[in-house]
Amino acid sequence: MVAVDESDVSLYALKWTLEHVFKKHVVDPVMGEEVDPEPDPEQGMVTLVHAIEPFERYTFPAEPSMYTSASMVESVRKAQHQNAVELLSRAFQICRKAKIKAETLILEGDTKEMLCQAVEEMHFDLLVVGSRGLGAIKRAFLGSVSDFCAHHAKCPVLIVKPPHK
Repeated sequence: MVAVDESDVSLYALKWTLEHVFKKHVVDPVMGEEVDPEPDPEQGMVTLVHAIEPFERYTFPAEPSMYTSASMVESVRKAQHQNAVELLSRAFQICRKAKIKAETLILEGDTKEMLCQAVEEMHFDLLVVGSRGLGAIKRAFLGSVSDFCAHHAKCPVLIVKPPHK
């Protein structure tokens, strides 16, 4: 299972996973050089997952002017879902181009908790997440999806860091 969000880091993590986990690297016996990697049929399929954070209808401290209408909430939810569909479609096309079978899954709720829950309920072998490289202070205040998953997921977690520039 590969977690995908709007960041370049998550798409890099997907591409890295397809190349290093789902491809069989073969060396040409005559030339002694590696040939273009081919999909490894024994690796099965990748599940691309995106979690939609819940839209809070009320803000606190609540004042009458801060309530959002039901139609506004519905409009935001539709936009979130459409964004998730487009994002997963791009990720699916990356898998298709790499000749790797893929399926998509949209979850609703807190990203880190939903990823761990999906791993447990669907018995995934591996969870792949990208690392945004938050510093210690930001990670403490914002929380880190990768850090949470590394400690709570019921399967191995692969955290893919972006390449250094």
